[in-house]
Amino acid sequence: MELFEKIEAAKAFIQDIYNEKIDFAIVLGSGLTNFEREIEIIHQIEYHKIPHFPISTVKGHQGKLIIGKMGNKTVICQSGRFHYYEGYSMEQVTFPIRIFKKLGIDNLIVTNAAGGLNEAQEVGDIVVIRDHINLQPEHPLRGPNDERFGPRFPDMMYAYDQNWVENAYQFGVANQYRIHKGVYVGVQGPTFETPAEYQFFNRIGGDAVGMSTVPEVIVANHMKMRVLGLSIIADCGYPFDKMKEISHEEVLEMAAKAEPKVTEIVKFIIRS
Repeated sequence: MELFEKIEAAKAFIQDIYNEKIDFAIVLGSGLTNFEREIEIIHQIEYHKIPHFPISTVKGHQGKLIIGKMGNKTVICQSGRFHYYEGYSMEQVTFPIRIFKKLGIDNLIVTNAAGGLNEAQEVGDIVVIRDHINLQPEHPLRGPNDERFGPRFPDMMYAYDQNWVENAYQFGVANQYRIHKGVYVGVQGPTFETPAEYQFFNRIGGDAVGMSTVPEVIVANHMKMRVLGLSIIADCGYPFDKMKEISHEEVLEMAAKAEPKVTEIVKFIIRS
């Protein structure tokens, strides 16, 4: 079955459950499991029930779509994302983003936990992603292009909506958050980075590094979606004296501590 047909089947399944306008899609990163408390939930759909939908295999990713209200807006929240390192293809990793667009959603907010690459950062800081560097080994648009999704060569000049970047950053500043604008480096994983890799990523212009987000943002741009990206700095890898051994459990813990601030930024963007 072709990708387009799989997406149509998944879309039809979701629309049988909820077939009204949805304003925003939100992808929750590692440790951001309490965000759903901010949503007036209308429906929850477990991934395994949706035709052709992948299943989350990583701790900290719940594995369900949540449809509900945030203020006067309707959102669909992907609680649990997929990663290339899990063994999924890029088509599977980005499958939910394709569905969101086919559901008529033009606005996407992606979040993640990341490693810090800037000496001005501390654990728990927030980075509003203004751009990214793609170092993942597979490109989500590789292969024949389906014009029903988007053009063969999509422009990536403004992969992240610059008005949203500035608005999110200024909201954080006004609320005295430790917040930065920066460049996200997308890598395969699942290993955390070596000291030399952290140094390399800093030298090529990175401010945060992680194992997600970039494929989803590329596909969102392919389909002309408006994107905001937010990273929580869960550990610092640069300069070397800030680096320490890290575990996935610690990443989840640090992300959970910063989650309320990310939630407030998302709520602000949705309201505005």
